[in-house]
Amino acid sequence: MGTWDMGPLDNDTAADWCRELHDAPAGRRVAMVRQALTVVVGHDAGTYLDSDFAVEAIAAAAVIATQLPGGPRLDSPYVPDFIKAGGSVDVPDGLPSLALRALDRIDGANSELPGLWEDGYAAVLERRRPIRAALERAAGASPG
Repeated sequence: MGTWDMGPLDNDTAADWCRELHDAPAGRRVAMVRQALTVVVGHDAGTYLDSDFAVEAIAAAAVIATQLPGGPRLDSPYVPDFIKAGGSVDVPDGLPSLALRALDRIDGANSELPGLWEDGYAAVLERRRPIRAALERAAGASPG
């Protein structure tokens, strides 16, 4: 994985996923977001979680967070172009909660990503904090 900064989209795999999301038909985008999150949530703590799955789920969580009231603005050239142009992705009930569960799994045991950052992972988590906060607000306000 080529990584150039600590942001949620600042690596090759996340940037490629965002490009695929942009290129997908609008009606398929929610399913793509859900799939990226579901793959990660489906890895129980005893199963090793590859960083490629993790960074795609982080990108998906970031996209969801940008769509929520009071959500963060992502300042990255890798944000899907349709979002930069003012487009959106539907966020059905339960999707913010799924995103939070994915982030918890990524940051938990038996996950490659934290180990790749070693001592710098605290700074990565700090950069991701506005995403998590938006997801937590939405998850607390909706069923699921």
